Amino acid sequence: MPVISPTETETPVWVRVALDVPLPGLFDYRSPRPVDPGVRVIVPFGRREMVGIVLETPGAPAVDPAQVKEVVRILDDTPPLPADWLKLAAFAADYYHRPVGEVMLPALPGPLRKPAAYQGKRAGGGPVARLDARAARAKRAAKVQENEAQQDSEQTLSKRPSLNRAQQEAVDAVAEISGFKPVLLHGVTGSGKTEVYLHVAERVLARGRQVLLLVPEINLTPQLENVFRRRFEAIAGPAGVAVLHSGLADGERLEAWLRAVRGEARVLLGTRLSLFTPLPELGLIVVDEEHDPSYKQQEGLRYSARDLAIWRARDRNVPIVLGSATPSLETWHHAQNGRYLLLSLPQRALAAEPPRIRLLDTRNQPLKQGLAPQLVQAVAQRLAQGEQSLIFLNRRGYAPVLHCDACGWVSGCHRCSAYMVLHRHPPRTPGGLARHELRCHHCGWQHRVPAACPDCGNQDLQPMGRGTQRLEEHLGELFPGARIARIDADSTRRKGSAQELFGRMHAGEIDILVGTQMVAKGHDFKNLGFVGVLNADAMLFSHDFRAPERLFAQLMQVAGRAGRAGTPAEVYIQTGYPEQPLYQALVRHDYPGFARYALREREAAGLPPFAYQALLTAEARELAQALAFLACARRLAEGPDPETGTDLSQSTELSRITLYDPVPLRVVRVANVERAQLLVESNSRPALQGFLRAWMAALPQLSAASRVRWYLEVDPLEI
Repeated sequence: MPVISPTETETPVWVRVALDVPLPGLFDYRSPRPVDPGVRVIVPFGRREMVGIVLETPGAPAVDPAQVKEVVRILDDTPPLPADWLKLAAFAADYYHRPVGEVMLPALPGPLRKPAAYQGKRAGGGPVARLDARAARAKRAAKVQENEAQQDSEQTLSKRPSLNRAQQEAVDAVAEISGFKPVLLHGVTGSGKTEVYLHVAERVLARGRQVLLLVPEINLTPQLENVFRRRFEAIAGPAGVAVLHSGLADGERLEAWLRAVRGEARVLLGTRLSLFTPLPELGLIVVDEEHDPSYKQQEGLRYSARDLAIWRARDRNVPIVLGSATPSLETWHHAQNGRYLLLSLPQRALAAEPPRIRLLDTRNQPLKQGLAPQLVQAVAQRLAQGEQSLIFLNRRGYAPVLHCDACGWVSGCHRCSAYMVLHRHPPRTPGGLARHELRCHHCGWQHRVPAACPDCGNQDLQPMGRGTQRLEEHLGELFPGARIARIDADSTRRKGSAQELFGRMHAGEIDILVGTQMVAKGHDFKNLGFVGVLNADAMLFSHDFRAPERLFAQLMQVAGRAGRAGTPAEVYIQTGYPEQPLYQALVRHDYPGFARYALREREAAGLPPFAYQALLTAEARELAQALAFLACARRLAEGPDPETGTDLSQSTELSRITLYDPVPLRVVRVANVERAQLLVESNSRPALQGFLRAWMAALPQLSAASRVRWYLEVDPLEI
């Protein structure tokens, strides 16, 4: 459809538009003709033009009509954003206390929110028209291949795995649900949760509905995409599965988004951003690995995709399945209380025994480069048997710090209150020398390793501790004939490199894999017989009350990569505290036991899920500025503010609100910015939300002259 330029009308039409700016409220404009809510428009804002979304059509503007500017263009190349999508974005803006424009516009594919895409001779009707033209040409070229693709898909459908009793009961239970109902599918690793998703989705697709499947990380999408495409091409066609994540180019994301919006894609598979895709025939939502912290956005709108998915399912009156071997304690608590339907898959799908978990007490034995002798021996045994091994160390780089034995100097970052990590790069040419650099994992600052100690001139600087690079190097020395690879954020920077490495692992081209949390979940390594875990104790005594929950989930997930093809497998965990209840529950594969223990602790301490929290963070050049701002923010709740006259005690249930003292963050300085935080807590979510609304209305006045940047996070995962 064409892009329409404005023309003068005798009767003015007023519209209120949401814009992606850090200002509350909507903005009034004059439109050349009537438009519906959900239509995108290009409008002037200051000295630039922006794409906005029409939300209201008032009878008169809120300001002097003479001051209201004209809409530049009305964009009709896509249908108006549907009412349920607008409602979802409005709820997210209200719950997380962000301007609605900062929710709506970033949720759209890039080309749909860039004015430049609709300007100039090359616009050609806009990005959607250009994309549709390319798609039409591609469709004509691919038409001759449709018969073969459909035959292959039908054969795949006929060869699908049969379900065991627990899987079939889970599929039937979900299929019987009409309307909204949260379901927790708790299945041990390797129990076949994906096959349950596929069978449930098949029934939803047969009714002409769409399925939204959320995964926590980009590197999990290719494996699931291939499975869903093979299974559902016969039902939904070659274009029936669409994938959305931040790793796609703008054109790829727009193409997938349009197919979902138009109903052409029957299955939408993606990371958290796909939650905000309009789906006209939504019939089911699945959140795989629902416990994963990657579902929580940590910048801008700090939302939980899992929580918003539950709200969206309720609003659309459809079931939602939350799948995990180690559910979040909040989800498990709801299932135990009957708010969620609990379905269990207690055994592995291939009738294989779970891997045997053994704790290696490191207190009374020598370690060489961080490895216990028993762990090295286990790797050697698996190599002799032709099986793969995974060594898990959740610390990338060569060594966490470089230090000087002579004077005690350590490689600290001059921009952050953190150490710079030593990284080692392979030679650029065969026979060349390896390159070393220091890199800060907080601000990204990097420079070459000094030739001598900056303080005393000592040339014998030593790495302290070890990361995945150093571990990979040492394993190469121990097993010179083994094929060793490393998967972490450094080895997978190039686009497609993660998929390539995982493909080599699946194909059996790797004997020993060294990896971080990237390898801990979702991957089905058929020939993996051994997993070794290093440095697990680092999270055991963290200041974060969620650390034990994360550690248990992480270890259970990485242990679950082994023995999935039916062969006996082992997991060795090196620890200095083998008597800890967390480790003892892990050895028994006892998530319910761990959850009971952890929930008792949470309840006794008044922590989530028995309380609700929000975190106000302030950033400034000096820590004193950030702390002073938070102290003033805290005083707003204690009585009338002498400067602004604000008195929150008159409008909120302050008796149910606890405000803690402002404190510096653990890593207080990042990129020369000092940070502090203030925790707000309540045993009532409505009371907390009421307080936050009043508080957020007062804080801008407080910060106007303070030179402090601040933001609020509701339901924080890290404190």
